Amino acid sequence: MGRPRAFDEDEVVRDAAALFAGRAYDSVSVDDLVNHLGVHRNSLYKVFGSKRGLYLAALRHGLAGEGPGLDLLLLAMAERAPVDAEVAALVQAVLHDLDQALGSAGATATLLGDRLRARAAS
Repeated sequence: MGRPRAFDEDEVVRDAAALFAGRAYDSVSVDDLVNHLGVHRNSLYKVFGSKRGLYLAALRHGLAGEGPGLDLLLLAMAERAPVDAEVAALVQAVLHDLDQALGSAGATATLLGDRLRARAAS
């Protein structure tokens, strides 16, 4: 029987979502993740497989309405969706859900634009 996991996976995903929501994916190194999350590199790779695996888990968590969803969505739209089909599919699904919840694509665009303006002002 293997050793029990020394960290809370949900907590790591939540904290990673906060980190990825504030910085571009390519500017977050595995060392940044290890230091920010307080876990061992090997543990991250064993559970998530890669930095991308952790990013996808964090993105799903954030886009499910838990944590910094709009910030994650904006960064995913701008930087990852154009180069990662799985991220693009997640982004499109969330945009569709937002359009439905808000009543129109225009309302979604306004919501995202307002969030961009707020980020720029802070």
